[in-house]
Amino acid sequence: MEANIPEDLRYTESDEWVRRDGDEVVSGVTAFAAEQLGDVVYVQLPGAKEHYDQGQSYGEIESVKAVSDLYAPLAGEIVDVNFAINEDSGLVNEDPYGAGWLVRLKPDNPADYDSLLDAAAYGQSVADRS
Repeated sequence: MEANIPEDLRYTESDEWVRRDGDEVVSGVTAFAAEQLGDVVYVQLPGAKEHYDQGQSYGEIESVKAVSDLYAPLAGEIVDVNFAINEDSGLVNEDPYGAGWLVRLKPDNPADYDSLLDAAAYGQSVADRS
């Protein structure tokens, strides 16, 4: 399988991608995760201004195949959620790195971004599971 793994993002072992945007990060599920899930039918997103620890579940993503937890890629406060997902959950499958983003987070420690997997390491993680 040739996975879509953009070089300019960071990744978690639980298949979230993270993009730095000023002093915040934007996150969603990777194309690999979306492919494994199949057609996404519902996403339960958190409220803004809620704080999560790194790796803590902040919501759920439901597909025709399964229900999976969504995990905070970094410790911090959710500052925005993608309400368009409520209207069209298919955005997660169609454009996981763009219109299908899930949350915007203000990290407690922005330097933690550098501890996330780079594209090569995430690609190896995907290959090991395929």
